[in-house]
Amino acid sequence: MKADYRVRVLFDETAIADRNRELARSIAATASPDLLVVAILKGSFMFAADLIRALHRSGLSPQVEFIHLSSYRASTVSSGKVAILRDVESDVAGRDVLLVDDILESGRTLVYAKDLLAARGARRVMVAVLLEKPGKRAVEIDADFVGFQCPDVFVVGYGMDIAHNFRQLPFVGVVAHGQSEPDLFDRP
Repeated sequence: MKADYRVRVLFDETAIADRNRELARSIAATASPDLLVVAILKGSFMFAADLIRALHRSGLSPQVEFIHLSSYRASTVSSGKVAILRDVESDVAGRDVLLVDDILESGRTLVYAKDLLAARGARRVMVAVLLEKPGKRAVEIDADFVGFQCPDVFVVGYGMDIAHNFRQLPFVGVVAHGQSEPDLFDRP
């Protein structure tokens, strides 16, 4: 599959690292010391890891949990139905929770996760996303912390994938099929 795709850098490693530091400072200024970070798997794992380290450098010592939700499965288009594949183990009652996700697009997954944690008694549920695609929302939700506004293109890298490929890329890139515009693409 990889041979059929090429990836152009949209947000490079330096821009992402700089933005993670800025986000961490903003989060640290508003979060309680008892912060619980809940990373939504799978796509957010790289962003969450870097953001958690940046939060540490900003003076926070958050606890970390994971929730695995899916509305895509093997498709590149959301099914519109969110399923819990792995739930958080920690008690969220009375705590500030920071949901971390890779991309805010339709918003269904984040609304589901936010409502779930609020129903379990979280004091406050905040949302941090690496990328936001304005105009793609199917439900009412805004992220509290946004890394970058993203054009309406299919992106991979920095944890995001297409059929489990390209997650390892240290940047966020735009996917193109075949050899179109080869001069624009940095890596096969």
